Amino acid sequence: MSAMAHLKPQHFVWRMEGSVALIQLDRPDRKNPLTFDSYAELRDTFRALPYADDVDAVVFLPNGGNFCSGGDVHDIIGPLVDMDMKGLLAFTRMTGDLVKAMLACNKPIISAIDGVAVGAGAIIAMASDMRLATPEAKAAFLFTRVGLAGCDMGACAMLPRIIGQGRAAELLYTGRSMSAEEGERWGFYNRLVAADSLEAEALNVAARIAAGPTFAHGITKTQLNQEWSMGLEQAIEAEAQAQAICMQTRDFERAYRAFVAKEKPVFEGD
Repeated sequence: MSAMAHLKPQHFVWRMEGSVALIQLDRPDRKNPLTFDSYAELRDTFRALPYADDVDAVVFLPNGGNFCSGGDVHDIIGPLVDMDMKGLLAFTRMTGDLVKAMLACNKPIISAIDGVAVGAGAIIAMASDMRLATPEAKAAFLFTRVGLAGCDMGACAMLPRIIGQGRAAELLYTGRSMSAEEGERWGFYNRLVAADSLEAEALNVAARIAAGPTFAHGITKTQLNQEWSMGLEQAIEAEAQAQAICMQTRDFERAYRAFVAKEKPVFEGD
């Protein structure tokens, strides 16, 4: 299985804290916009994660007080105006592939949002499994502000499932910012955290997850995503099969033996 501890990406910061991978976009002077290259490198990184035994969880962090300002106006939006349909579709498919790769990476992803998370930055937060934010965080799905539809990178499918249809429709039609308080109240954010403790809290959540039965966590993530398109009977059967697989793991046996011995189980992910 691949090891990613020594990954050295060109377009974002990557470091490991134990088995937790931390990612920061690396253009803090511009509030961390995405470029064609950073999109592709992030997509390829998440595509590799299912095969990485040394990564058990991922944390997306802000950099310089901001999470991500979306697609770079000069490096992305300008060139798109001059592209033909074939080039445009190749680009929109690539950006959607980042979300697909995040969903399929088999690792829980926690986004820690401070400052702005707009456009594709809001999408990265949306595509994560959990979201923490500071009271100053501002998220906006501002595609309509640049003359585009709100249906970008899965927003019309995923955002209503997180915050509800009417609230999602308002944000996608208007492009307005969702305040941190709204985001917490609507369920977009799991909770709000002071800026000076945001990174530590996100790492704490990730480390707690990484200390659990990580093979089983991968199954949980798969089921959370695949059951969107299942009926209830299909979902119950899929979960029966998934849980039977987990019951064959050594972590399940470890948990039982620890319970009998009145000890805390130490999971190893197999």
